[in-house]
Amino acid sequence: MLIGFLEHLRAARLPISIKEFLGLLEALKAGVIGPSMDEFYYLARAALIKDERLFDKFDKAFGAYFHGVQTLPAVDLDLPLEWLKRQMQREFTAEEKAAVEAMGGLDKLLERLRELLDQQKERHAGGNRWIGTNGTSPFGNGGFNPEGIRIGGPSAGNRTAVKVWEQRAYRDYDDQVELGTRNIKIALRRLRRFAREGADEELDLDDTISATARNAGYLDIRMVPERHNTIKVLMLLDVGGTMDEHIRQTEELFSAARSEFKHLEFYYFHNCVYDFVWKNNRRRHSERLMSWDLIRRFNPDWRLIFVGDATMSPYEILQPGGSVEYNNDEPGAVWLQRLSERFPRFVWLNPEPEGIWEYRQSIAVIRQILAHRMYPVTIAGLERAMRELSR
Repeated sequence: MLIGFLEHLRAARLPISIKEFLGLLEALKAGVIGPSMDEFYYLARAALIKDERLFDKFDKAFGAYFHGVQTLPAVDLDLPLEWLKRQMQREFTAEEKAAVEAMGGLDKLLERLRELLDQQKERHAGGNRWIGTNGTSPFGNGGFNPEGIRIGGPSAGNRTAVKVWEQRAYRDYDDQVELGTRNIKIALRRLRRFAREGADEELDLDDTISATARNAGYLDIRMVPERHNTIKVLMLLDVGGTMDEHIRQTEELFSAARSEFKHLEFYYFHNCVYDFVWKNNRRRHSERLMSWDLIRRFNPDWRLIFVGDATMSPYEILQPGGSVEYNNDEPGAVWLQRLSERFPRFVWLNPEPEGIWEYRQSIAVIRQILAHRMYPVTIAGLERAMRELSR
Protein backbone atom coordinates (compact mmCIF):
# COMPACT_ATOMS: atom_id res chain seq x y z
CA MET A 1 0.00 0.00 0.00
CA LEU A 2 2.72 2.48 0.91
CA ILE A 3 4.75 1.69 -2.22
CA GLY A 4 1.72 2.77 -4.19
CA PHE A 5 1.51 5.87 -1.98
CA LEU A 6 5.11 6.76 -2.86
CA GLU A 7 4.43 6.31 -6.57
CA HIS A 8 1.31 8.43 -6.27
CA LEU A 9 3.25 11.29 -4.61
CA ARG A 10 5.96 11.14 -7.25
CA ALA A 11 3.32 11.19 -9.98
CA ALA A 12 2.10 14.44 -8.36
CA ARG A 13 5.64 15.82 -8.98
CA LEU A 14 6.67 15.85 -5.35
CA PRO A 15 10.46 15.43 -4.95
CA ILE A 16 10.63 12.49 -2.53
CA SER A 17 13.77 10.34 -2.20
CA ILE A 18 14.01 6.68 -1.25
CA LYS A 19 15.91 7.69 1.89
CA GLU A 20 13.03 9.90 3.03
CA PHE A 21 10.53 7.12 2.31
CA LEU A 22 12.59 4.60 4.30
CA GLY A 23 12.64 7.08 7.17
CA LEU A 24 8.84 7.12 7.13
CA LEU A 25 8.75 3.29 7.20
CA GLU A 26 11.17 3.18 10.14
CA ALA A 27 9.02 5.64 12.08
CA LEU A 28 5.94 3.48 11.46
CA LYS A 29 7.81 0.35 12.52
CA ALA A 30 8.89 2.08 15.74
CA GLY A 31 5.24 2.86 16.53
CA VAL A 32 5.67 6.59 16.94
CA ILE A 33 2.01 7.19 16.01
CA GLY A 34 -1.28 5.48 16.72
CA PRO A 35 -3.74 4.02 14.18
CA SER A 36 -4.94 7.44 13.09
CA MET A 37 -4.99 8.89 9.58
CA ASP A 38 -4.51 12.37 11.01
CA GLU A 39 -1.34 11.29 12.83
CA PHE A 40 -0.12 9.42 9.76
CA TYR A 41 -0.69 12.56 7.65
CA TYR A 42 1.49 14.72 9.90
CA LEU A 43 4.18 12.04 10.17
CA ALA A 44 4.27 11.52 6.39
CA ARG A 45 4.42 15.24 5.72
CA ALA A 46 7.25 15.73 8.22
CA ALA A 47 9.23 12.80 6.84
CA LEU A 48 8.70 13.34 3.12
CA ILE A 49 8.19 17.07 2.50
CA LYS A 50 11.13 19.36 3.21
CA ASP A 51 9.83 22.54 1.58
CA GLU A 52 6.72 24.15 3.08
CA ARG A 53 5.83 25.56 -0.36
CA LEU A 54 4.95 21.98 -1.34
CA PHE A 55 2.49 21.45 1.52
CA ASP A 56 -0.53 22.28 -0.65
CA LYS A 57 0.50 19.80 -3.35
CA PHE A 58 1.07 17.13 -0.68
CA ASP A 59 -2.34 17.81 0.88
CA LYS A 60 -4.08 17.30 -2.45
CA ALA A 61 -2.13 14.15 -3.31
CA PHE A 62 -2.64 12.67 0.18
CA GLY A 63 -6.37 13.40 0.10
CA ALA A 64 -6.79 11.85 -3.34
CA TYR A 65 -4.90 8.66 -2.41
CA PHE A 66 -6.50 8.05 1.00
CA HIS A 67 -9.97 9.33 0.14
CA GLY A 68 -12.51 7.54 2.32
CA VAL A 69 -9.89 5.78 4.48
CA GLN A 70 -10.52 6.36 8.19
CA THR A 71 -7.68 4.33 9.72
CA LEU A 72 -4.47 2.57 8.81
CA PRO A 73 -5.11 -0.93 7.43
CA ALA A 74 -4.83 -4.07 9.58
CA VAL A 75 -4.87 -2.08 12.82
CA ASP A 76 -7.60 -2.33 15.46
CA LEU A 77 -9.08 1.07 16.18
CA ASP A 78 -10.32 2.11 19.62
CA LEU A 79 -12.92 4.79 18.84
CA PRO A 80 -12.66 7.74 21.26
CA LEU A 81 -15.77 8.68 23.19
CA GLU A 82 -15.68 12.28 21.95
CA TRP A 83 -15.78 11.10 18.33
CA LEU A 84 -18.85 8.96 19.02
CA LYS A 85 -20.57 11.89 20.70
CA ARG A 86 -19.95 14.07 17.68
CA GLN A 87 -21.50 11.40 15.46
CA MET A 88 -24.62 11.59 17.60
CA GLN A 89 -24.75 15.36 17.21
CA ARG A 90 -28.19 16.71 17.90
CA GLU A 91 -30.39 17.83 15.02
CA PHE A 92 -32.71 20.76 15.70
CA THR A 93 -36.09 21.16 14.04
CA ALA A 94 -37.23 24.48 12.59
CA GLU A 95 -39.65 24.88 15.50
CA GLU A 96 -36.90 24.32 18.07
CA LYS A 97 -34.66 26.88 16.35
CA ALA A 98 -37.44 29.44 16.22
CA ALA A 99 -38.00 29.04 19.96
CA VAL A 100 -34.40 29.98 20.81
CA GLU A 101 -33.95 33.71 21.38
CA ALA A 102 -30.79 35.76 21.05
CA MET A 103 -29.40 37.29 24.24
CA GLY A 104 -29.43 40.78 22.76
CA GLY A 105 -26.00 42.01 21.77
CA LEU A 106 -22.29 41.40 22.09
CA ASP A 107 -21.92 43.26 25.38
CA LYS A 108 -24.61 41.13 27.05
CA LEU A 109 -23.05 37.96 25.67
CA LEU A 110 -19.62 38.82 27.08
CA GLU A 111 -21.09 39.84 30.44
CA ARG A 112 -23.00 36.57 30.71
CA LEU A 113 -19.93 34.57 29.67
CA ARG A 114 -17.88 36.12 32.48
CA GLU A 115 -20.56 35.07 34.97
CA LEU A 116 -20.61 31.48 33.69
CA LEU A 117 -16.81 31.21 33.79
CA ASP A 118 -16.98 32.08 37.49
CA GLN A 119 -19.86 29.70 38.26
CA GLN A 120 -19.38 26.64 36.05
CA LYS A 121 -17.29 23.81 37.52
CA GLU A 122 -18.04 20.84 35.24
CA ARG A 123 -18.73 19.83 31.66
CA HIS A 124 -22.25 20.20 30.22
CA ALA A 125 -23.95 18.89 27.08
CA GLY A 126 -27.36 19.41 25.49
CA GLY A 127 -28.54 22.26 27.71
CA ASN A 128 -29.62 25.84 27.18
CA ARG A 129 -27.67 27.72 29.84
CA TRP A 130 -24.12 26.58 30.57
CA ILE A 131 -21.02 26.47 28.40
CA GLY A 132 -21.43 23.11 26.66
CA THR A 133 -22.03 21.10 23.51
CA ASN A 134 -25.01 20.13 21.34
CA GLY A 135 -27.44 22.42 23.14
CA THR A 136 -29.09 25.79 22.64
CA SER A 137 -26.86 27.77 24.99
CA PRO A 138 -25.12 30.79 23.41
CA PHE A 139 -21.78 29.38 24.64
CA GLY A 140 -20.02 26.22 23.45
CA ASN A 141 -20.11 24.29 20.19
CA GLY A 142 -22.07 21.73 18.19
CA GLY A 143 -25.52 23.13 18.98
CA PHE A 144 -27.65 26.03 17.82
CA ASN A 145 -28.17 29.61 18.93
CA PRO A 146 -28.96 32.61 16.71
CA GLU A 147 -26.21 34.67 18.35
CA GLY A 148 -23.49 33.00 20.39
CA ILE A 149 -19.80 32.54 21.17
CA ARG A 150 -18.27 29.30 19.87
CA ILE A 151 -15.76 27.89 22.38
CA GLY A 152 -13.61 24.98 21.18
CA GLY A 153 -14.78 22.24 18.87
CA PRO A 154 -15.90 22.48 15.25
CA SER A 155 -18.73 24.62 13.96
CA ALA A 156 -22.14 23.00 13.49
CA GLY A 157 -22.48 24.96 10.26
CA ASN A 158 -25.01 27.55 11.41
CA ARG A 159 -22.71 30.57 10.84
CA THR A 160 -24.22 32.46 13.79
CA ALA A 161 -21.21 32.80 16.14
CA VAL A 162 -20.22 36.39 16.82
CA LYS A 163 -16.91 35.33 18.41
CA VAL A 164 -14.76 32.19 18.22
CA TRP A 165 -12.45 31.30 21.11
CA GLU A 166 -9.81 28.95 19.75
CA GLN A 167 -6.41 29.01 18.08
CA ARG A 168 -7.29 28.98 14.40
CA ALA A 169 -4.92 28.04 11.59
CA TYR A 170 -5.42 29.23 8.03
CA ARG A 171 -3.76 28.12 4.80
CA ASP A 172 -2.23 30.45 2.20
CA TYR A 173 -3.99 30.55 -1.14
CA ASP A 174 -2.05 28.70 -3.86
CA ASP A 175 -0.96 31.09 -6.61
CA GLN A 176 0.11 28.24 -8.93
CA VAL A 177 -3.34 26.75 -9.50
CA GLU A 178 -3.90 25.75 -13.12
CA LEU A 179 -7.08 27.44 -14.28
CA GLY A 180 -9.79 25.38 -15.91
CA THR A 181 -10.73 28.45 -17.98
CA ARG A 182 -8.91 31.46 -19.41
CA ASN A 183 -11.94 33.71 -18.94
CA ILE A 184 -10.80 35.02 -15.55
CA LYS A 185 -7.46 36.07 -17.01
CA ILE A 186 -9.17 37.72 -19.95
CA ALA A 187 -11.49 39.66 -17.63
CA LEU A 188 -8.60 40.81 -15.43
CA ARG A 189 -6.60 41.77 -18.49
CA ARG A 190 -9.04 44.58 -19.17
CA LEU A 191 -7.36 46.48 -16.34
CA ARG A 192 -3.92 46.29 -17.88
CA ARG A 193 -3.59 49.67 -19.52
CA PHE A 194 -0.39 51.13 -20.88
CA ALA A 195 0.40 54.69 -19.87
CA ARG A 196 3.23 56.98 -20.84
CA GLU A 197 5.84 57.29 -18.17
CA GLY A 198 9.42 58.61 -17.97
CA ALA A 199 10.90 59.81 -21.26
CA ASP A 200 8.33 61.20 -23.69
CA GLU A 201 9.78 59.30 -26.63
CA GLU A 202 12.10 56.43 -27.44
CA LEU A 203 13.83 55.19 -30.61
CA ASP A 204 11.70 53.04 -32.92
CA LEU A 205 14.51 50.95 -34.39
CA ASP A 206 12.48 48.99 -36.97
CA ASP A 207 10.75 52.07 -38.35
CA THR A 208 14.07 53.98 -38.41
CA ILE A 209 15.71 51.26 -40.52
CA SER A 210 12.75 51.14 -42.94
CA ALA A 211 12.58 54.93 -43.26
CA THR A 212 16.35 55.18 -43.82
CA ALA A 213 16.17 52.54 -46.57
CA ARG A 214 13.32 54.37 -48.27
CA ASN A 215 15.34 57.60 -47.99
CA ALA A 216 18.19 56.26 -50.16
CA GLY A 217 20.40 55.55 -47.18
CA TYR A 218 20.13 58.93 -45.52
CA LEU A 219 19.47 58.50 -41.82
CA ASP A 220 15.80 59.09 -40.94
CA ILE A 221 15.33 58.70 -37.19
CA ARG A 222 11.84 57.76 -36.04
CA MET A 223 10.68 58.10 -32.43
CA VAL A 224 7.65 56.64 -30.60
CA PRO A 225 6.16 57.34 -27.17
CA GLU A 226 7.67 55.19 -24.42
CA ARG A 227 5.05 52.98 -22.79
CA HIS A 228 5.03 51.07 -19.52
CA ASN A 229 2.47 48.94 -17.73
CA THR A 230 1.81 51.20 -14.74
CA ILE A 231 -1.13 49.29 -13.23
CA LYS A 232 -0.39 48.47 -9.57
CA VAL A 233 -2.78 46.23 -7.69
CA LEU A 234 -3.11 45.67 -3.93
CA MET A 235 -5.23 42.60 -3.02
CA LEU A 236 -6.63 42.00 0.47
CA LEU A 237 -7.84 38.40 0.75
CA ASP A 238 -10.30 37.07 3.32
CA VAL A 239 -9.18 33.63 4.56
CA GLY A 240 -10.63 30.98 6.88
CA GLY A 241 -14.10 30.41 8.26
CA THR A 242 -16.83 30.63 5.61
CA MET A 243 -14.19 31.36 2.95
CA ASP A 244 -13.14 27.69 3.14
CA GLU A 245 -16.13 27.00 0.88
CA HIS A 246 -14.64 29.25 -1.80
CA ILE A 247 -10.99 28.17 -1.72
CA ARG A 248 -10.92 26.82 -5.29
CA GLN A 249 -12.60 29.87 -6.77
CA THR A 250 -10.40 32.28 -4.80
CA GLU A 251 -7.23 30.40 -5.75
CA GLU A 252 -8.16 30.61 -9.43
CA LEU A 253 -8.73 34.35 -9.09
CA PHE A 254 -5.50 34.84 -7.12
CA SER A 255 -3.48 32.75 -9.57
CA ALA A 256 -4.85 34.68 -12.54
CA ALA A 257 -4.05 38.00 -10.85
CA ARG A 258 -0.46 36.89 -10.15
CA SER A 259 0.06 36.07 -13.83
CA GLU A 260 -1.68 39.16 -15.25
CA PHE A 261 -0.42 42.00 -13.04
CA LYS A 262 3.27 42.81 -13.01
CA HIS A 263 2.90 44.97 -9.90
CA LEU A 264 0.82 42.98 -7.41
CA GLU A 265 0.97 42.98 -3.62
CA PHE A 266 -1.33 40.94 -1.40
CA TYR A 267 -2.19 40.50 2.28
CA TYR A 268 -4.67 38.41 4.25
CA PHE A 269 -7.41 39.30 6.73
CA HIS A 270 -10.22 37.35 8.38
CA ASN A 271 -13.85 38.42 7.80
CA CYS A 272 -13.16 42.17 8.03
CA VAL A 273 -10.05 44.34 7.96
CA TYR A 274 -9.02 45.63 11.38
CA ASP A 275 -5.79 47.14 12.69
CA PHE A 276 -3.45 44.60 11.06
CA VAL A 277 -3.10 42.27 8.07
CA TRP A 278 -0.56 39.53 7.35
CA LYS A 279 1.39 37.96 4.47
CA ASN A 280 1.87 34.37 5.62
CA ASN A 281 -0.91 32.48 7.37
CA ARG A 282 1.46 30.15 9.21
CA ARG A 283 3.15 33.16 10.82
CA ARG A 284 0.17 35.48 11.10
CA HIS A 285 0.52 35.83 14.89
CA SER A 286 4.21 36.80 14.74
CA GLU A 287 4.55 38.66 11.42
CA ARG A 288 1.87 41.29 11.06
CA LEU A 289 1.65 44.53 9.10
CA MET A 290 -0.29 47.23 10.88
CA SER A 291 -3.06 48.66 8.73
CA TRP A 292 -1.75 52.19 9.28
CA ASP A 293 1.59 51.03 7.81
CA LEU A 294 -0.29 49.50 4.88
CA ILE A 295 -1.91 52.86 4.19
CA ARG A 296 1.45 54.66 4.44
CA ARG A 297 3.35 52.12 2.34
CA PHE A 298 1.17 52.24 -0.78
CA ASN A 299 0.32 55.38 -2.73
CA PRO A 300 -3.25 56.27 -3.75
CA ASP A 301 -2.51 55.28 -7.38
CA TRP A 302 -2.63 51.58 -6.38
CA ARG A 303 -5.88 49.79 -7.25
CA LEU A 304 -7.33 48.08 -4.17
CA ILE A 305 -9.21 44.76 -4.53
CA PHE A 306 -10.90 43.18 -1.52
CA VAL A 307 -11.73 39.48 -1.95
CA GLY A 308 -14.15 37.97 0.56
CA ASP A 309 -17.66 36.63 1.05
CA ALA A 310 -18.55 39.44 3.50
CA THR A 311 -20.46 36.84 5.55
CA MET A 312 -20.14 37.49 9.28
CA SER A 313 -21.93 38.92 12.25
CA PRO A 314 -22.74 42.64 11.80
CA TYR A 315 -20.96 43.19 15.15
CA GLU A 316 -17.69 42.36 13.39
CA ILE A 317 -18.15 45.37 11.14
CA LEU A 318 -19.90 47.92 13.33
CA GLN A 319 -18.72 47.43 16.93
CA PRO A 320 -15.38 47.70 18.76
CA GLY A 321 -14.39 44.27 20.05
CA GLY A 322 -16.62 42.67 17.43
CA SER A 323 -13.91 40.53 15.81
CA VAL A 324 -14.44 36.80 16.33
CA GLU A 325 -10.76 36.37 17.24
CA TYR A 326 -9.71 39.27 19.44
CA ASN A 327 -10.86 42.56 20.94
CA ASN A 328 -10.31 45.12 18.21
CA ASP A 329 -10.17 48.72 19.41
CA GLU A 330 -11.96 50.15 16.36
CA PRO A 331 -14.82 48.73 14.29
CA GLY A 332 -14.06 47.14 10.95
CA ALA A 333 -16.23 49.80 9.29
CA VAL A 334 -13.71 52.47 10.31
CA TRP A 335 -10.87 50.63 8.57
CA LEU A 336 -12.94 49.94 5.45
CA GLN A 337 -13.68 53.66 5.25
CA ARG A 338 -10.02 54.60 5.71
CA LEU A 339 -8.87 52.18 3.02
CA SER A 340 -11.52 53.32 0.54
CA GLU A 341 -10.51 56.95 1.11
CA ARG A 342 -6.80 56.15 0.74
CA PHE A 343 -7.32 54.16 -2.48
CA PRO A 344 -10.10 55.87 -4.47
CA ARG A 345 -10.06 53.12 -7.13
CA PHE A 346 -11.23 50.04 -5.25
CA VAL A 347 -13.69 47.14 -5.57
CA TRP A 348 -14.84 44.22 -3.43
CA LEU A 349 -15.06 40.81 -5.17
CA ASN A 350 -17.51 38.43 -3.51
CA PRO A 351 -17.47 34.69 -4.37
CA GLU A 352 -20.98 34.22 -2.93
CA PRO A 353 -23.76 34.14 -5.58
CA GLU A 354 -25.16 37.61 -6.12
CA GLY A 355 -28.70 36.31 -5.72
CA ILE A 356 -28.24 35.70 -1.98
CA TRP A 357 -26.60 39.01 -1.12
CA GLU A 358 -29.89 40.63 -0.12
CA TYR A 359 -30.40 37.95 2.55
CA ARG A 360 -27.04 38.61 4.30
CA GLN A 361 -27.12 41.60 6.61
CA SER A 362 -23.32 41.87 6.75
CA ILE A 363 -23.10 42.02 2.94
CA ALA A 364 -25.60 44.88 2.89
CA VAL A 365 -23.58 46.76 5.52
CA ILE A 366 -20.28 46.41 3.64
CA ARG A 367 -21.87 47.35 0.31
CA GLN A 368 -23.21 50.53 1.89
CA ILE A 369 -19.82 51.43 3.40
CA LEU A 370 -18.05 50.82 0.07
CA ALA A 371 -20.56 52.74 -2.07
CA HIS A 372 -21.97 49.52 -3.57
CA ARG A 373 -18.68 48.67 -5.30
CA MET A 374 -19.16 44.94 -4.67
CA TYR A 375 -19.08 42.54 -7.61
CA PRO A 376 -19.56 38.76 -7.92
CA VAL A 377 -16.69 36.51 -8.96
CA THR A 378 -18.22 35.76 -12.35
CA ILE A 379 -16.99 36.75 -15.79
CA ALA A 380 -19.58 39.52 -16.06
CA GLY A 381 -18.90 40.61 -12.48
CA LEU A 382 -15.13 40.76 -13.05
CA GLU A 383 -15.58 42.80 -16.20
CA ARG A 384 -17.75 45.28 -14.33
CA ALA A 385 -15.17 45.46 -11.54
CA MET A 386 -12.29 46.06 -13.98
CA ARG A 387 -14.22 48.85 -15.63
CA GLU A 388 -14.72 50.43 -12.21
CA LEU A 389 -10.99 50.20 -11.44
CA SER A 390 -10.07 51.65 -14.85
CA ARG A 391 -11.84 54.94 -14.23
